[in-house]
Amino acid sequence: MSLLFSPITLREVTIRNRVWVAPMCQYSALGGVPNDWHLVHLGSFARGGAGLVLTEATAVVPEGRISPEDTGIWNDEQQAAWRRIVDFVHDQGATAGIQLAHAGRKASTYSGFTGARGGVPDSDGGWRPVGPSAEPFPGLREDPEPLDRAGVERLVTAFGDAAERAVAAGFDVLEVHAAHGYLLHEFLSPLSNHRDDEYGGSFENRTRLVLEVVQEVRRRVAAGVPLLVRLSATDWVDGGWSADDTVRLAGLLREEGVDLVDTSSGGNVVAQIPVGPGYQVPFAARVRAEAGIPTGAVGKITEPKQAEEILAEGSADVVLLARELLRDPHWPLRAAHELGETEADLWPVQYRRAAP
Repeated sequence: MSLLFSPITLREVTIRNRVWVAPMCQYSALGGVPNDWHLVHLGSFARGGAGLVLTEATAVVPEGRISPEDTGIWNDEQQAAWRRIVDFVHDQGATAGIQLAHAGRKASTYSGFTGARGGVPDSDGGWRPVGPSAEPFPGLREDPEPLDRAGVERLVTAFGDAAERAVAAGFDVLEVHAAHGYLLHEFLSPLSNHRDDEYGGSFENRTRLVLEVVQEVRRRVAAGVPLLVRLSATDWVDGGWSADDTVRLAGLLREEGVDLVDTSSGGNVVAQIPVGPGYQVPFAARVRAEAGIPTGAVGKITEPKQAEEILAEGSADVVLLARELLRDPHWPLRAAHELGETEADLWPVQYRRAAP
């Protein structure tokens, strides 16, 4: 059996293979409620043979949405709608995961589907975003409000509430989004965090919030539920969050009960990023080796042989695909064939007459 199609067990959850679906925003919800689009979008990846199907960034509070069309999990209606999707993912033999998120200063942003760009004004259904400091992200809302101590406490509680709702909706795996310039990443990076209280300044202070969120989520769900954290390994800017910082934080996350670090990069400030095949894999490899925690590699992973080599070299424990799965939702089935897997159980029963 190839490594890519070997199962992996995190706590009490065994995932059928190591081809995972990275979170991909769809900007297609109304009032934070997922709908038929999300059912078909996510369900196609489960049908196509993926191991873990992660939702898009799902807001823990209304003001935590990137756009007004983001999904959420802060109320009963959203929880019930997610249940339908989770049930279908399970029916296809895949594992269901949810990414819990807060967009911070990058919230209240047009999705771009209508042609509008930038921050959504209040008059068009937007809202004032929050962040660690008052500095806006270039081109978005100019008025982020720094979170005070009470706001930070409410945020931590909101992540815990969302985690409980997610488990009640049937999700098997939880991921805390602390990457791509959204709120938790904003607190981590000295480029966006200019606070002078216990949440700013030193590494210990800037990492305090993400650790508190992880502690709250871990406290609010059963011990058998795997917990992932997505990190941006670097800001790609001198003086920003760095790979050294990520390794150090990953070790702390492991001690707090995090089971895998989903290793991405960038998104917090405008930067020149050397994008190319597997360009973020070295970060996953370093975190895995130096922090002693399983990792996921993501970014320009497109070919089955490439994905298999990442695992064989010990660079990561799983690979996460995004755009390549949009192009081919059945990528796992094709990859299994190319890697010599002959087990037909990965194919939906309705499709097995077409299996190689």
